Amino acid sequence: MPSLSAPRLQIMLAALLMSTSGAAIKTCSSFSSWQVACLRAGIAATVLLLVVPGVRRSFNIRTVSVGCAYAGASVLFVLATKLTTAANAIFLQSTSPITIVLLSIWLLKEPLRRRDALFMGALAVGLSLFFLGSYQPTSSAPDPARGNLFALVSGLFWALTVIGLRWLAHTGKNTGNTASAAVTFGCIIASAITLPMALPVHQSHVSDWLTVMYLGTFGVALVFILLSRAMKQVTAIETGLLLLLEPALNPLWAWILQGENPGLPALAGGTIILTATAVHTCWPARAKAGPRSTEA
Repeated sequence: MPSLSAPRLQIMLAALLMSTSGAAIKTCSSFSSWQVACLRAGIAATVLLLVVPGVRRSFNIRTVSVGCAYAGASVLFVLATKLTTAANAIFLQSTSPITIVLLSIWLLKEPLRRRDALFMGALAVGLSLFFLGSYQPTSSAPDPARGNLFALVSGLFWALTVIGLRWLAHTGKNTGNTASAAVTFGCIIASAITLPMALPVHQSHVSDWLTVMYLGTFGVALVFILLSRAMKQVTAIETGLLLLLEPALNPLWAWILQGENPGLPALAGGTIILTATAVHTCWPARAKAGPRSTEA
């Protein structure tokens, strides 16, 4: 449908920006994981408070609860990325669509359409290929086992965040403000809980400061401004599926900036996810074209 093409493109742009976060976090060599998590969240909260009108007036029990879920996803993702490979961190976090599907059906009463089910099948095949590769501990991934665990739990919190943002879209008139308020509060919480571990900040590279500014401004604030606008018209299931562009592109940035070789299985999995995402995005328009076509 033409009316839905713009929201879908906004979600895909958000996924593109998010896909750069893993490699960017890796480049912050003079900052610890706690410092990156703290600074990224603090910068994002500041940008959202300054850019989004009325966000401070939208704090309530709903936005606070969704914000807590995002805080967990944000902090755990940074910790995971510092401990394991950027590809592993994002791919394990990307198990979230399964949780999103189950919770959206149960809590939001959203139907599981045929195209969503087929996309989930492609997702399972694509993600399974990532676990065929061999990942050995390296200087940039000192504790893969613990990092992988953090990534899995981060995926659960991310699923709750996506469901929560869609819930806010169902329950409020000023959807953009409430969604932005939830993320802003989540960033404030994430920055506050990581601050004790982030201090003191020793001498650091200027490039690392520029990187965390990018992470906070574009990797978080702009991402959720785009998502808050798009999720008014796109279901939680479809949003979670379109955001899978992030794990598909993440290994590319990690390879370009960090030299992390994802391996052939990961590249094959990324190709499957990218192809499935493109088909899933174009399917609604194609399905409506024929007079006898129906949406499953």
